[in-house]
Amino acid sequence: MTDRIRLDGKVALVTGAAGVIGRATITLLAARGARIVAVDCNANALQQAIAALPASAQALAQTADVTQEDQVAGYVRGALDHCGRIDVFYNNAGIEGDITPIVSTSLDAFRRVLDVNVVGVFLGMKHVLPVMLQQRAGSIINTASIAGLIGSNDIVAYTASKHAVIGMTKTAALECGDSGVRVNCVCPGLIDSRMLSAIVEGRNPGPTPVPNERVAERIPLRRLGRADEVASIVAFLASDDASYVSGSAYTVDGGRVAS
Repeated sequence: MTDRIRLDGKVALVTGAAGVIGRATITLLAARGARIVAVDCNANALQQAIAALPASAQALAQTADVTQEDQVAGYVRGALDHCGRIDVFYNNAGIEGDITPIVSTSLDAFRRVLDVNVVGVFLGMKHVLPVMLQQRAGSIINTASIAGLIGSNDIVAYTASKHAVIGMTKTAALECGDSGVRVNCVCPGLIDSRMLSAIVEGRNPGPTPVPNERVAERIPLRRLGRADEVASIVAFLASDDASYVSGSAYTVDGGRVAS
């Protein structure tokens, strides 16, 4: 069956590209015809991620720390030098931080999560938006989380950061107005990933891992999500099929927030 949602001719810039969701997303965007500029702080994992992409993706790997403005400006400049434009920006880099109650969370640990998850998203939009506004076209998709919609025990910094991402997304969408640039975010739920495993293990210390079936008991669909299911929503928001969608937060959570 042919994909109806195509991205032929579009240039997609993706941060956090070496993580499970980032990797699934660059794979899908490339399969749908996009050229890929992949950004991550882990150079080895990034090279592995782009090695599997088709030659048509003309993939460029850029190692960068999203908390450093000069490096953010650098990955945007690299994308423009390599591709000439940026049509899609998946602003995805993020960390979970320490898994601990508020009273046990250090200020340094709290600030580190905000630096990556909030400052990193802000800097990405700050430097990509001028490119898209000049083009009068583009789609930005930020990675938030269902932790940006509800409270979550033991991950205060992560929860605060994802609430902030949703707020920044809505603000950017309003500021873009009728410019031709759309800004949305995705809110993944419990996705089968290293990050989820770290959170579950942090909340349940001990020699015996918590089985996925137990984790999934509070999800109406009774299973963990897959990274490719998040990637599918990102690909939709990146496409012209989402031409009237801006300022939205799309949950990809198996009904978790509804329960």
